[in-house]
Amino acid sequence: MLPDALWWQRAGFRILAGLDSRVRQREFTMRNANPWKAAVAAGALLLAAACGSGGGGADGGGAAEQKSVGKGEGRVDIIAWAGYAEDGSNDPEADWVHPFEKRTGCKVNTKTAGTSDEMVSLMKTGQYDTVSASGDATLRLIAAGDVAPVNTRLVPNYRDIFSGLKMRPFNSKDGKMYGVPHGRGANLLMYRTDKVSPAPDSWKAVFDDAAKYAGKVTAYDSPIYIADAALYLMKARPALGIKDPYALDHKQLDAAVALLKKQRQQIGEYWSDYQKEVTAFKGGDSVLGTTWQVIANTAAAEKAPVKAVLPKEGATGWSDTWMVSAEAAHPNCAYKWLNWIVSPKVNAQVAEYFGEAPANAKACRETADPHHCAVYHADDEAYYRRVHFWTTPVPQCLDGRKNVTCTDYAEWTRAWTEIKG
Repeated sequence: MLPDALWWQRAGFRILAGLDSRVRQREFTMRNANPWKAAVAAGALLLAAACGSGGGGADGGGAAEQKSVGKGEGRVDIIAWAGYAEDGSNDPEADWVHPFEKRTGCKVNTKTAGTSDEMVSLMKTGQYDTVSASGDATLRLIAAGDVAPVNTRLVPNYRDIFSGLKMRPFNSKDGKMYGVPHGRGANLLMYRTDKVSPAPDSWKAVFDDAAKYAGKVTAYDSPIYIADAALYLMKARPALGIKDPYALDHKQLDAAVALLKKQRQQIGEYWSDYQKEVTAFKGGDSVLGTTWQVIANTAAAEKAPVKAVLPKEGATGWSDTWMVSAEAAHPNCAYKWLNWIVSPKVNAQVAEYFGEAPANAKACRETADPHHCAVYHADDEAYYRRVHFWTTPVPQCLDGRKNVTCTDYAEWTRAWTEIKG
């Protein structure tokens, strides 16, 4: 599996603590997330997004993009996921904060957030300049006017960002980018090569065929996992008419829930802890289930006979975006940070430290492990066209349907509770 297992033993083990918490942080806590005004009751009732901090109004249209970047204000206040703004305190070899401070004169003050909800709440205070937001948070922040569109002309390294990360539904609105992409990853199918035969190439293995491995199947513990079932049903039951796994009407949601309830009988455990999934696959308690590439790499480095694949139906996935507050007190330093964090060398450092595909195409020349970008398919746009990045389900169907109301994340959350019993 690994072209350089020894490198992963060095890198993987040193970031376990941060990733254990990061897995929990990536859980979608979107119980109150209705980021766009959406049609309800045949379009008669509009649901406004959560009130913003006054930066741009409920539609996110009032904040203007910055016109120029001047001298730094001397500091920048950041909200970040664990592992995204390292200053050497966790690992002396992982420090891209102090070099930034030395180069720009902008002192970095980092607040590590535990959930997307926390990020949204913190940004509403107006006390932070920039945030590394996941797909659910980006939509809410844009809709509430808490972030400003980013003038990508002022971020020179933006030109080298992979095209597949630009102007996506989770980081743009009305033809404007609302941030700079940071990285991306897919939710893969992992299996024990000595226990699972034949080698699976479809999500059918964990859904319709899960009984073959009863009690040994694992799945991601979050309502957003409903999208994985919906993705499988797109191909397995085309009559349902699912076009987007995050745009489910009530009939489609019911079908996904029924599939997940059936799967529940075969689940050994739902995972939300990075090391526990590694341990489960090493010990054989789990032999088949969803995972991330970095988890598969670490399990293999710890001698577990595992392989991770992107099934033929495709997969769900995630991407983070650095956004700028509509009320940033230090906008020049914020823009300098955006350009720094996606510069080739730094983006390579972050990608390897956390375990993801970098966003900057030139970062692949800078990785310590020459195989990193190949392992994460960083420059394989065909690969990522098969990945449906996490996006908040909202009543206004994301697949473009106008004559139906789709289910929102609150309904998904209730359904997930019902699925797990």
